[in-house]
Parts: sequence; C-alpha cells; structure tokens
Amino acid sequence: MLSRTADSLFWLARYVERAENTARTIDAAERLAALPANYGGGGNEWESAVISTGCIDAFRRAYPVANRENVVEFLAFSPDNSSSISSCLEIARTNARAVRTALTMEMWETINGGWLELKKFNKSTRGKASQLADFVNYVKRIGLAFDGTSYRTMLRDDAYWFSRLGTYIERADATARLLDVKYHVLLPAGAQVGGSLDYFQWSSILRAVSAQTSYHHVYRESLRPWLVADLLILRREMPRSLTSCYDNLTHFLDNIARVYGRQGPAQRSARASYARLQTLDMNTIFQGGLHEFLDEFIQDNNRLGLAITEQYLV
Repeated sequence: MLSRTADSLFWLARYVERAENTARTIDAAERLAALPANYGGGGNEWESAVISTGCIDAFRRAYPVANRENVVEFLAFSPDNSSSISSCLEIARTNARAVRTALTMEMWETINGGWLELKKFNKSTRGKASQLADFVNYVKRIGLAFDGTSYRTMLRDDAYWFSRLGTYIERADATARLLDVKYHVLLPAGAQVGGSLDYFQWSSILRAVSAQTSYHHVYRESLRPWLVADLLILRREMPRSLTSCYDNLTHFLDNIARVYGRQGPAQRSARASYARLQTLDMNTIFQGGLHEFLDEFIQDNNRLGLAITEQYLV
C-alpha cells in the first residue's frame, strides 16, 4: 500500500473518532451544567470540556470566557479550531475522497452523508438545548455507523488495519484525557469525594463513554471513583478502556508487520505500553498518582502515533 493511502485511512479514522469523542464531551458538559447549583451545576463544566480535548490554549486566545455558547461554538462548529466537530468531519471527508477506492460504498456514504447533513445545523438554531442534543446524537450516530460499516464491510487487509490504528490511538487519548480532567479539574475544591456532586459527575462521565450499564454489570455496586478508573483503564473487556485500545493496537500492528515482513519502533512501543498496562493494578496507579500515570500515558500514546507515522505513513 502507498504511504499516502495508509496515511489518509489512518487520519480518516482518527478524525471520525475525534468528532464522536468531542460530541460525547459536549453531552457530558451539558448534563453537568444542568445540575442544580447546590449539586455543582453552573461551575467549571464547560471549561473542563475544553481542557479534556487538549485545546484550552487555543480557546483562551479566541474567547474571553468559557461559557456554554462559546464552548459549544468552539468545540462543535468553529472553522478556526481544527479539532472542532465540523472541522473533523470535513477533514475526514477529504481523506475519504482521497482513498475512495479503498473504502466500501457504505463507509463512503456514512462520511459523505454525515458531512452533508451537518449543514442543517445552522447558527440560528444550534444553540437551543433540543437542537444541541439532536446535533450530539447525530455526530455519535456517524461515529457508530462508520465503526460498524468498517467492521462489517472491509476486507481484513492493511487498509482495514491502518484504519483501526487511527481509531484506537484516538480513542485511548480521549479516554485518558477524560479521566484526567475528572480527577483534577471537574470536582471543585472542598467538594466531598464520593459525595452527591462526585456521584453525578461520575455518572455523566460513564454515560459519555456509554459505560454506565457496563459498570454495573462488572462491579454490581454504586459508583466508586477507583472502580470507574479501573473500568476505563485496566478492564480489557471494556471497549474504550486503555487496555482494550492497546490490545487492539498491538494486534493490528503485528498484522501489518507480518504482511510487510518486519517489526519496528511502532510494534515495540505498542507492545511495551500494553505489557505495562497488563501488570498494573489500581492500587499501584493511585500510589504513584493517577494524574502522573495518565499524563505519561498520553505522552506515550502520542509517541506511538508519531512512530506509526514515521514507520509507515511518510
């Protein structure tokens, strides 16, 4: 496969996943901001949403305050934000057009139709709560449809594997950032860990990653911060967990290595991160500091993305 084809497939999947994750982040912020003031509503939920996407510096240069209107505009629609949902879908469509023959008809129709439908969310209506909910659900449907059509219609060859690498690199990054923001930004100073505000926040976080039902199936008890972290970091059966993402990354990189005839830095980096995750438990992670662990993981994940690029995509 040509490196430019692999690159377009990789970034097509990354931008679709990024759009879906941003929509889920907006949905969580909207739910948290709707809480009564005595439960913490109206606090820093919107700023935390921007922080979780890694775009806070760009946001602060463009907007004076992190309120609902500004954050929704920046994360969902701003053409000046290359990671806004609108920008992500446009870049994804551009990459899809570049590799049209490598995609199935269903995959192309999902991306192209989703991009065309975006135009109906005009500025005069998208600020309404009901319209924002419709928009968030529409973006999530695009992500789910793209994921589903990729899984059900693509040949299991290097085109499929490069696409999945993009998906899981982006998903791991989003999960780690969401957890990090919850522990170090969202809960106000002086608020009780395990209190009512903490419970509502964790519930919203689990809903944002479609994991609320899974949590209760696995642990069969009320929400506990360390158990939520365990689910989203170490549980391989949880599709958005860090361990699950790296299980898949290692698998697809090994498939590529077998076809191309050699291992490289990308395989070694993914395997090292996966092995580390398999040996950890939550006590060890918390003793060393959850923020420190997640920050190191995000940096390692970024380095893996660069290794994949240097090894295959340039």
